[in-house]
Amino acid sequence: MELLLLFLSAALVNNFVLSRFLGICPFLGVSKKIETALGMGMAVTFVMGLASLISYVVFEFILVPLKLEYMYTVAFILVIASLVQFVEMVIQKTSPSLYSALGVYLPLITTNCAVLGVAIINMQKSYSLVQSVVNGVGGAAGFTISIVLLAGIRERIEKNNILPCLKGFPITLISAGFMAIAFLGFQNLIK
Repeated sequence: MELLLLFLSAALVNNFVLSRFLGICPFLGVSKKIETALGMGMAVTFVMGLASLISYVVFEFILVPLKLEYMYTVAFILVIASLVQFVEMVIQKTSPSLYSALGVYLPLITTNCAVLGVAIINMQKSYSLVQSVVNGVGGAAGFTISIVLLAGIRERIEKNNILPCLKGFPITLISAGFMAIAFLGFQNLIK
């Protein structure tokens, strides 16, 4: 039950994009079409889940015994960069269309602060290995939900008439703001 609450908390209550405002660049940049948003969400889910696992192992079994805890940021960035390179190679081989659709945003997962943020939050809250992975996957699920919802909204907005001054990025920011307000409704879900 505790792990389910942690997952729901990471996905809905403490959503990395809509509550903590981490990972905004790919959230706004890749949310034009549902297919690419879903692909980005799946890539981020894989990277965040694995980064949570590996960063826990690196911190607890390498940095702490060597008394190098202060190097956690550098270590986590190296872990994330390596994982993103691996994901990029896999997507390029298995789905060239998704690879080209994600474009520059796929390597940007390396600098996605949500991925680094989940590793740091796991460390700061002293989560166990299982809790770290659940928090990472929950956070990634929340990211995926957010980006796919915004992509759906943007696709519908594109088909409707809106004021010319709001077309494009302004209406996207307004939509994201309303989504953040809607996700505030989950605050009382978990205490």
